[in-house]
Amino acid sequence: MSSAWLLPEHIADVLPAEARRLEDLRRTLLEMARSYGFELVMPPLLEHLESLLSGTGRALDLRTFKLVDQLSGRSLGIRADATPQVARIDAHLLNRQGVTRLCYCGPVLHTRPQSAQSTREPLQLGAEIYGHAGLEADLEVQDLALDGLRAAGLQKLVLDLADARIVRGVLAGLAVDATQLTEVVAALAAKDNATLRRLSAGFPADTREALLALPGLYGDASVLDAARRALPARPVITAALDDLASLARHVGRAHPDVQVGFDLADMGGYAYYSGARFAVYAPGAADALLRGGRYDEVGAVFGRNRPAVGFSTDLKLLAAVAAPDSRRTAIRAPWGEDPALRGAVRRLREQGETVVCILPGHGHEGEEFDCDRELIAVDGHWVLRTL
Repeated sequence: MSSAWLLPEHIADVLPAEARRLEDLRRTLLEMARSYGFELVMPPLLEHLESLLSGTGRALDLRTFKLVDQLSGRSLGIRADATPQVARIDAHLLNRQGVTRLCYCGPVLHTRPQSAQSTREPLQLGAEIYGHAGLEADLEVQDLALDGLRAAGLQKLVLDLADARIVRGVLAGLAVDATQLTEVVAALAAKDNATLRRLSAGFPADTREALLALPGLYGDASVLDAARRALPARPVITAALDDLASLARHVGRAHPDVQVGFDLADMGGYAYYSGARFAVYAPGAADALLRGGRYDEVGAVFGRNRPAVGFSTDLKLLAAVAAPDSRRTAIRAPWGEDPALRGAVRRLREQGETVVCILPGHGHEGEEFDCDRELIAVDGHWVLRTL
């Protein structure tokens, strides 16, 4: 018999040290987004299922918890990804004509963990630009992502670039049904050449050769030159390779400490992204810390097909990988009703200090804080003493 206070699998309480770290990260990254001109929005945790899943594909549908609204009888969903909600806000609530920069942070819930160590309740933070189709928006989003991770204390970052248009360009003109396309995408993601050979047996020679070349097109900037030789010279493929080269040049100038790589067979989010996409890795992380890219079709289901580009990350994952910070310094003070003592404590807190009043019989209280000073009485006055 299980205990009533045990939580569901892959769901956990956030205890003081981690909670403080998460809150510090949230403030740091949202403040960074604000410095770029992004406006904060707070979508609801649940909404009507048809709105929440419109245009998102089967993968998100399977990850979404569903329930029935006892007020209306309609099906509701608990969000598994906030991006469709932000697209709805841009399309229907703000409805601006020009560029809109939006950021957000809040919990999402998944029916299943994405890996054996993953939480089913990530704390998702993201930033998105709507209304600009040019590469400038892609560059700004990547700059914000890298600046935010650096501000969070992460170093030796690796930026991997890819583009959804490349595979679409390779398969252009083929009558490929949804099942076969899913199998091709899965084989590319797994770099499974044997399966690719089987699936492409009836394809035109140039398409088949291009598909078989894609799994090997990963590495440094030389990959782009190899891709121009190995892939068909179709306008959509050429445009994708040109954009990837431009993005890499910009990152090299603006973030010389960031290693840039390419994986042209990376199929993560293939059904979602419409152009250049990226992932950021760091030492100690088994998977990408942050993913983003261009998804111009995200608002189409809401009746407003605007250019869109952005990224999202899980702050819980960032907190686990980033170097732990030291405990917050604080002032220890005795508990008492002396007006002078209470006034001294109040003034210190108004100055931004943390003052931990030790309750009677609890001399070791405040272990979350590094009490490097204490408030003591000297000649009738309350003064600070360094510990």
